[in-house]
Amino acid sequence: MPRTPALHGMPAHRVVLTLSLLLGLQPITTDLYLPALPGLTQDLGASMAQAQLTLTALLLAFGLSQLVWGPLSDRFGRRPVLLAGMLAYLLASVASALSPSMDWLIFWRMLQGIAMGAGVMCARAIVRDLYTPGQGATVMSKGLSGLGVLACASAPLGGALTALWGWHAALLALAAFGACTLALIAWRFEETLVQKNPQALQIATVLTTWAAILRNRHFVAFSALSLSTYGGLFTYLAASSFVYIRVLDWSATRYGLAMLFNSLMYLLGTFACRRLVPRFGVRRSLALAGLFSLLGGASMALLALAGVLAGWAIMLPMGLFIFAHGIHQPCGQSGAVAPFPQAAGAASAMNGFLMMLAAFATGQWLGTHMDGSVFPLVQSLFFWSVLVAVSAWTLVPRDANN
Repeated sequence: MPRTPALHGMPAHRVVLTLSLLLGLQPITTDLYLPALPGLTQDLGASMAQAQLTLTALLLAFGLSQLVWGPLSDRFGRRPVLLAGMLAYLLASVASALSPSMDWLIFWRMLQGIAMGAGVMCARAIVRDLYTPGQGATVMSKGLSGLGVLACASAPLGGALTALWGWHAALLALAAFGACTLALIAWRFEETLVQKNPQALQIATVLTTWAAILRNRHFVAFSALSLSTYGGLFTYLAASSFVYIRVLDWSATRYGLAMLFNSLMYLLGTFACRRLVPRFGVRRSLALAGLFSLLGGASMALLALAGVLAGWAIMLPMGLFIFAHGIHQPCGQSGAVAPFPQAAGAASAMNGFLMMLAAFATGQWLGTHMDGSVFPLVQSLFFWSVLVAVSAWTLVPRDANN
């Protein structure tokens, strides 16, 4: 049973709501402004490489910041880190919407990424604070289902706001979400870390902890899985708006609906995770999901090579990949943190950093290879789908169900 009642008075539904909002910071911050990306690139007179930096710089800052937020949360607790992070996120969101140039937008998006790191890192650590390792994947899947609902709304809302009032409105919507999340943390969230670690910020302790984390086979296996599946997702996030809107000549609203379809597939994947894991265990569930990932990447590549250049040839294979992503991420994120009950913040931070490092590398590659065709997106997704399958089939330990 969950250990929540023994630790504090927060009801289970409030824990899930908190997890949903904190984990949802990531898709809200990326997906909601994607329909606005081509427009703001043109409006600010920016290059394609600069446009990609609004995503890659945000995600690199997001990944690096978690390496700091993690030890801070192990030392002082989750609540103060969340309050500081969400306040910074709110301020950075307002400033990004008022940016007069692409350089300023990139700067504020970097600060937004730093602040976002506090929320997402703490969400993973909170699950480890409150639940046993065997329950972690199920609980994380509930929080990620909430993320899926937010992701479903993000792209269509971003497309509608962009069509009605321009890209400034889409970015201001992020400030509204940040304000709501900050209010929940300030008034309804209770500290989940029972025993703070007074040595967590000492350099020797930090280095020793990171070394132990990186040597742990469970961490390596589940982090390889989570970073590979996120690399595929980021490929789609970074390239899809240009492919659909510029290459296939779709409207921003129609693109938002395509993103809605993929978000729904992700949501279905998180529901499937909660059914598969209790019945088949983590390892077999991930092996099946790895097959779905590979089928999605391979079918998209084959359709593109056959000259089928249509929206459905991108959207449907990506839907299969994202369905599997909804299984991989709950298991991957909870599995990476599970061996470290006394250093959940640090383990969560390292897992998040590695995912964002993969995203940054993907964004840099896309920024130099986007050529007005679908092939950079297709090639990158196929690459990540192969890595997902290999990780799921060969790296996940046989005792991962324990």
